[in-house]
Amino acid sequence: MIGTENMFKKIEFLEVSKRKLLGQGLGSCSVEELQEIGSQLEQSLKNIRARKAQLFKEQIQQLKVKERMLLEDNRQLCEKCGGSGKLWQQSLTKQRNAINDSAQNKQCSEVVTELFIGLPQSH
Repeated sequence: MIGTENMFKKIEFLEVSKRKLLGQGLGSCSVEELQEIGSQLEQSLKNIRARKAQLFKEQIQQLKVKERMLLEDNRQLCEKCGGSGKLWQQSLTKQRNAINDSAQNKQCSEVVTELFIGLPQSH
């Protein structure tokens, strides 16, 4: 019986902690508790952003590999169609200029996201 009682207490503690992380039941929290909850959320958000950045970096690397393969395919097709190396180089230069122009024209902007932890609310 003692093990079961301890288990119920642990479950209740975890449920209360979860509700607090979801922003519910904060009325009884002290300033110190609220600061701790805020710190936990900030650390979680930091971890999420780091993982997202890592995934973006991996995707960029994969796309660069794909770009190199497509450029090589394009070069081979130009040769098969009787195109000269000079024609292929001109095409490649145009493609790279277009990519660079596009990247330079995009402005960096800060993106604000909302953090939601928990199950979606049903309407």
